[in-house]
Amino acid sequence: MLDRLGITATSLCALHCILLPVLLPALPLLGLSFLADHSWEHVFLIFTAILGSVALFSGFKRYHRKLYPFYLLFLGVGIYWIKHDFSPDLEVYFIVIGASLIVAAHFINLKLCNSCKECAEDGCQSS
Repeated sequence: MLDRLGITATSLCALHCILLPVLLPALPLLGLSFLADHSWEHVFLIFTAILGSVALFSGFKRYHRKLYPFYLLFLGVGIYWIKHDFSPDLEVYFIVIGASLIVAAHFINLKLCNSCKECAEDGCQSS
C-alpha cells in the first residue's frame, strides 16, 4: 500500500511541476500562489522521499533484502532536487527522469515483495 501511495505522490508531484508553467498566471487569482514556490516543491519532495524510504524499507526488511530500489529512489530524488540548477528548458527532462526513477523504485519493490518465496507460501501482500 505504501508503494502505491508513493507512486501516486510522485506522479502528482511530476504533474504539478509539468503543469505549473501553464497554470502559473492563474495561481494568484485562486489564492494558490504558494504552489509556485521552490520551497513548497522541496517540502513535497522530502515528503515523497520519506514515504518512499519507509515503503522500501518495509519491503527490504520483511521480504527481499535488496538495496537497489533505494539507489533508484535516492537517485531520482537527487535528480528531481537539482532541476532548478539548470535551464528552464531542461527542467522537464529532470522532472521526467527523477519521477520515473522514483516510480521505478516503488514498482521494483512491489515486484520483489510479491515474488519472494515467503509471500508465495503464506499468501501475504506487501504493505
